[in-house]
Amino acid sequence: MTGTASGTAATAPSAEGGAAPERRPGTRGLAAAERRRERRSRWYRRDVRWSPYAFVAPFFLFFAAFGLFPLLYTGWASLHRVELTAPTDMEWVGLRNFARLLEDEFFWNALKNTFTIGVVSTVPQLLIALGIAHLLNYKLRGSMFFRVAALTPYATSVAAATLVFVLMFGRDYGMVNWALGLAGVEPVDWQNGEWTSQIAVSTIVVWRWTGYNALIYLAAMQAVPNDLYESAALDGASRWQQFVHVTIPSLRPTILFTCVVSTIGATQLFGEPLLFNGGGGATGGADHQFQTLGLYLYEQGWVNLHLGRASAIAWTMFLILLLIGAVNWLIVRRLRKST
Repeated sequence: MTGTASGTAATAPSAEGGAAPERRPGTRGLAAAERRRERRSRWYRRDVRWSPYAFVAPFFLFFAAFGLFPLLYTGWASLHRVELTAPTDMEWVGLRNFARLLEDEFFWNALKNTFTIGVVSTVPQLLIALGIAHLLNYKLRGSMFFRVAALTPYATSVAAATLVFVLMFGRDYGMVNWALGLAGVEPVDWQNGEWTSQIAVSTIVVWRWTGYNALIYLAAMQAVPNDLYESAALDGASRWQQFVHVTIPSLRPTILFTCVVSTIGATQLFGEPLLFNGGGGATGGADHQFQTLGLYLYEQGWVNLHLGRASAIAWTMFLILLLIGAVNWLIVRRLRKST
């Protein structure tokens, strides 16, 4: 009886006062709470470590499906004789498709046309873009309007722009020949001439990409410190001298970048010459006078149905782009050493 009473009194509320003593969790409860904290901490560390990879994973998945796999499959197909009508029937030929390219006069013609159109379109394009950027770099009224207007051709559809230029370069009723006629020049058959057709195709490229490059140059010009211009002005340099001796040297990396990007774009030129030929397909004119590597690839793969040869052309273009990238890397390295 005494033990029971004393035990009851130990747990009952005190007469003098107060609540019962607070119950503390036992060893088992502390261990469970510690395990929960450790689990949350582990999940947090995993989240911090792996979340960035999960965020960028969709890009790599799409790149593997639509970029890497086609590239590898094209390389594999280039080593086989395979037709588009039976893409699963492959006959191993090794490097024979590449060897045939070296003996193919149409391939060398397409390579020459690609180089010519690339030079004729890239050089005026970048020079005009540099001049436009220099004008937009000053505080002009409505400068934002002019910047948007400069980017409008880039946002225009390739098909729409090319079809308009086809009408402009028409032999009988084209606006270009009409303007030349006012100056006393005989009408020019732009589509059937070698140089005239390449100049016409280059004009489309110049029109579409000049504004884009101008905005790139403008952004680079606005990053040039004003102290350089002020120092040049104090030394008596004119606006033209400031442009030549301050602006151009400061834009060397940007100019190199646009040269490389424009060269890559010229190597892959396809839509403009295809649509400029009208209903002539991928031949690039009656005498292949403006057939580029892109058109030649399309003709071999989807017109002549020689998928193996087309794959060899695609990999040849890829190797040319790698060569351009290597030259760009060497030039950038030399520029960094010089500065």
